[in-house]
Amino acid sequence: MLSLANQFVVRATRLFLAAAGEPALWTVSAHGRVVGSLVCQNGAWRLSWFNGADRRLTSYAGPVGGDVEGLAESLSARLGAPVRLESQPV
Repeated sequence: MLSLANQFVVRATRLFLAAAGEPALWTVSAHGRVVGSLVCQNGAWRLSWFNGADRRLTSYAGPVGGDVEGLAESLSARLGAPVRLESQPV
């Protein structure tokens, strides 16, 4: 139960910081390697893919916004394997 509460706090904090206009950066990892990035700057969200990223990920056309965990879940379902988005210092 405590783990679920911690996840909620982390998720809410990320949403709050992103909404506050602070620049934010996440790396997107799949199969143990970084395959892309998610950037939020001035309220605009951009999902970018690196060379060699799986087509199932690069063809993603769904929403990109403040729900980072939701995006990771959508990408994981699309790939059929875990996709992690890890916050990076800006």
